[in-house]
Amino acid sequence: MSIKDGKDYLYLIWKSEKSRKQYIVGQLIKNGQYEFQYYSDVETAINDGFMPLLCFQDLNKVYKSDKLFPIFASRLPDRKRKDIKKILDKYDLEEYDEYILLKRSGARLPIDSLEFIDPILDTDQAVKRIFYVAGVRHYLECSGKNCEKATEITRGDQVYLKQEKDNAYDNNAVQMLSEDGKVFGYVPRYYSAGVSALLEKGRNIVCHIYNVDQNKNCNECIKAIMEVKK
Repeated sequence: MSIKDGKDYLYLIWKSEKSRKQYIVGQLIKNGQYEFQYYSDVETAINDGFMPLLCFQDLNKVYKSDKLFPIFASRLPDRKRKDIKKILDKYDLEEYDEYILLKRSGARLPIDSLEFIDPILDTDQAVKRIFYVAGVRHYLECSGKNCEKATEITRGDQVYLKQEKDNAYDNNAVQMLSEDGKVFGYVPRYYSAGVSALLEKGRNIVCHIYNVDQNKNCNECIKAIMEVKK
């Protein structure tokens, strides 16, 4: 888990349909009670089309609650569902814990472009993250509808990570390279600062292709797994 100063953090990510950029628009904190506040990306995201959540209209306020905010809890499967055991097994949960389920599932819905991610905050601990590779559409030069060119990349392939400090959009940008040294995408921006810090510390990062799905659009066709041992 991403714990800092005794607090457990989740980032709320929003993806613009117009620019396809992902923004960290908020952070949810569990520290005895729940806290939600907007993140530094939110104003830039608003300029790109993001609408503040109806129950969190004040961009500067820290909202607090003894229970998980209903707007987030409602994104989770009902604990009374007949197949809830199967869902819990999928996320390696022995019992229903809405915060951990939120963290592990991301709570994505087809009706919006929001999801939660588990940030990389403590770069001295073990880290394991599975994520979609960013920027694939640009590097594979595909149509954006399917990933025919992703056939050159297969499950289990080793991936190399390289900082790109002169990147015009993200000074923490981390390129993802195939075994033959070709760039095929980037670490998502919401993980780039953490991964960049891991690289600068000389941590032993092992990264492989986790899955390739040619039937998905080019924003979600290649998934990678990254692990750092303590």
